[in-house]
Amino acid sequence: MGSFSIWHWLIVLLVVVLIFGTKKLKNMGSDLGSAVHGFKQGVKGGEASAAADAEALTNAKTANPPAGETVDVEARRKS
Repeated sequence: MGSFSIWHWLIVLLVVVLIFGTKKLKNMGSDLGSAVHGFKQGVKGGEASAAADAEALTNAKTANPPAGETVDVEARRKS
């Protein structure tokens, strides 16, 4: 009574598919897979990518923007 049989799990799976649909379940599965892949890449190369990100940020701060493409960093609300 405390353990579920295969038939219980198949019924639960059928109800989930009926509620969400196969397309949404496929999208959720691929999103979850890409998140896990990104997490693994972050753990594996976290230190190397952190150094590369810091170098890129330093280069971006020292680079001069092209003429006519200056971005105003202070946003003001219209009254």
